[in-house]
Amino acid sequence: MKIRTLIAGYVLALALFLFAERHPSSSSPTGFHAVVDLTHSIDARGLGYRLGDKSSSLREQFGTHIDAPARFARGLWTVDQIPTERLIAPLVVLDVTANIAGNSDYQISVGDIAKWESVHSQIPLGAVVIARTGWDSRWNSIKDYRNADGKGIMHFPGYSADAAKFLVEGRRALGLGIDTLSVDHGPSRDFPVRQYTLARSVYELENVANLNRAPASGGTVVVAPDKVESGSGGPVRILALTR
Repeated sequence: MKIRTLIAGYVLALALFLFAERHPSSSSPTGFHAVVDLTHSIDARGLGYRLGDKSSSLREQFGTHIDAPARFARGLWTVDQIPTERLIAPLVVLDVTANIAGNSDYQISVGDIAKWESVHSQIPLGAVVIARTGWDSRWNSIKDYRNADGKGIMHFPGYSADAAKFLVEGRRALGLGIDTLSVDHGPSRDFPVRQYTLARSVYELENVANLNRAPASGGTVVVAPDKVESGSGGPVRILALTR
């Protein structure tokens, strides 16, 4: 574990160095004004969970994590096979917090994306899009974070299938993320967003943190998962770089 952590740290540091060398700036030695950690710390509370996949290990779904295309689509990239150039990309933070109050099952719409673009211009092609719902404010309470009803059905926001399709096909998103347990909203049973995106080699980032501190546009995201051989998912460190 220590060796893997050291290797992951080395790879992350090298990626930041190379990116900074390509994009020099006099504002700081790295060329960035700030680095925001979008990762929850893993602790003994164990917010990991299994999402309709009996073969997934608890460790793969622990804390802030990545789901590789291989999770729901065999034969596609596992975590260690995701091309490294897809792990550093323009960052888009889609703020839908105003829509969540009174509607825990809210599904992010194409209209939400259009609203973002009306303010920030078109989402750059090849970006990683992460939805900010404000749900990470519940992180310290497993009960509130899962938000299950009397029948055990969880309730939290997610993407609509139409929004996911638009981002993947219309904006060529490399990754889709959110600050909840899943890119699909809580009551989902067939996980249409997950199945659609993973089948098209778009990775997913879940349980993302601190999006209130990340720029809505103009930032760069560094996605640094554990390089788990043949893994369908795993813990990930996510950094937002701002200029």
